[in-house]
Amino acid sequence: MLDLDMSAEIDALRATFADIRTVLDVDKLTDDIERLSAEASAPGLWDDTERAQQVTSRLSHAQADLARVKSVEQRIDDLEVLVELANEAGDEESADEARTELTGLQRTIADLEIQTMLNGEYDARPAVVTIRAGAGGVDAADFADMLLRMYLRWAEHHGYAAKVLDTSYAEEAGIKSATFEVDAPYAFGKLSIEAGTHRLVRMSPFNSAGKRQTSFAAVEVIPLMEEATEIEIPDTDIRIDVFRSSGPGGQSVNTTDSAVRITHVPSGIVVSMQNEKSQIQNRAAAMRVLQSRLLLMQREQEAAKKKELAGSITASWGDQMRSYVLAPYQMVKDLRTEFEVNNPSNVFDGDLDGFIAAGIRWRSMKDA
Repeated sequence: MLDLDMSAEIDALRATFADIRTVLDVDKLTDDIERLSAEASAPGLWDDTERAQQVTSRLSHAQADLARVKSVEQRIDDLEVLVELANEAGDEESADEARTELTGLQRTIADLEIQTMLNGEYDARPAVVTIRAGAGGVDAADFADMLLRMYLRWAEHHGYAAKVLDTSYAEEAGIKSATFEVDAPYAFGKLSIEAGTHRLVRMSPFNSAGKRQTSFAAVEVIPLMEEATEIEIPDTDIRIDVFRSSGPGGQSVNTTDSAVRITHVPSGIVVSMQNEKSQIQNRAAAMRVLQSRLLLMQREQEAAKKKELAGSITASWGDQMRSYVLAPYQMVKDLRTEFEVNNPSNVFDGDLDGFIAAGIRWRSMKDA
């Protein structure tokens, strides 16, 4: 007869999970899935490919979040049953399975708990990451390439869609820079922890004397913004004036009030159109131009916001946020959180979750 008692641990899991459910707002998540499912099944959705991709991507992410929550809930119930069965049957193998599942559940719930701390304006968005070689010559270019592989492996481990958008190769080895996108829920919130200057210390494979070399690389992380392809302009935001066209005559062009001037009151943008023959045509043409100008203005504002979010990263001595040391000892240490591991090869193979979790907790405490 076994006496396997996990009641305290299971109660703690249930309590933490209840808080997570509240923060994640499962009811709203369910409503969002219903709404997005209706949009995804609407006729003509794929007439606008970009919008269709946005809808289906949001739906997929929301369904994945809900499935994860329901899976954890079921796993806690199953663990409780497994412990009871192990005790009744005196089965040590089932007891070992229960202990393994408890560890797995604790890790999964810790991951979900971290997600509840990602409540910034852009945290839930996909991420665009740019890596640039800094000081250190060819070693820095090689280090930048190592970081690129590290992040792509991290995304691969989690099943996140990652796509390299641009790569500039260095002459001897490695890369000067690379930009990639990670399309996953909360990718920006998680990867924004990685923004800053990274430092590598190792015996240089590019130095014939085999001297220890220090090199740097900069990591920039910005959210992937939704780019509006159509600007909705409320009637209350515009003032429309009509007047008689000027210039060369012909038919009714300058004999009727066919010209149109549209003023967008919030921005002060003014568009006039008088080339068409009718007021209706001129109004439609003016609205198209106004929409284009507002879209351009929005993109400029988004670009400025991205630059602000990215911050200034110099990739040199004095401002590093993480050190990767391969010689004379083995260690990777985050200088902000003090989190460290002694297996750099695992880290370079994408094992970043410990650093990301520690960074999110550090940021949450700092902002509290």
